[in-house]
Amino acid sequence: MSDITQLLSAIETGDEQAASALLPVVYDELRRLARARLSNEKDGVSLQPTELVHEAYLRLVGRTNVDWNGRGHFFGAAAEAMRRILIERARKRCSQKHGGDRLKVPLEEDQFQQPPDNEEKLIELDQALDEFESYDATKAQYVKLRYFAGLTNREASQAIGVSPSTGDRYWVFCKAWLQKAMEDAK
Repeated sequence: MSDITQLLSAIETGDEQAASALLPVVYDELRRLARARLSNEKDGVSLQPTELVHEAYLRLVGRTNVDWNGRGHFFGAAAEAMRRILIERARKRCSQKHGGDRLKVPLEEDQFQQPPDNEEKLIELDQALDEFESYDATKAQYVKLRYFAGLTNREASQAIGVSPSTGDRYWVFCKAWLQKAMEDAK
């Protein structure tokens, strides 16, 4: 049994020291995943990989009654936590209440640019992914691992227990399904 799995088992039993010991073990991997995910974000996003990792970690270890089934389950939950954090931030930026329709421009810039629609596309993707999850939860989990956690095909396939070639087929199918759902929603 890996160190991560042992620590997750200890956390399940209520060992507070195990939660503290888990972070150093998974921190580099979570930062790599967060960095990969945030590299797709538009310039000017104020969230840094460290902040995303810490927020996701707090959500994960703060959960009660979780039966961790090992490393793959933990990183799958981390991908889902990162997804939710990014979606919440995108919704907040896009909402009229928070001035989401306005572009933040530093005072030294004298030209305004059109706001990119990345946040709206992220929200559309989230809605399509929720719909897709009711259609096929395993493939939806694969998408979350690839897109939101930034895992490679091999890593995501291993996490959900399929071969890399099956993961490749999942990826092609999922992208087509989600693209169609996003176009139909418009």
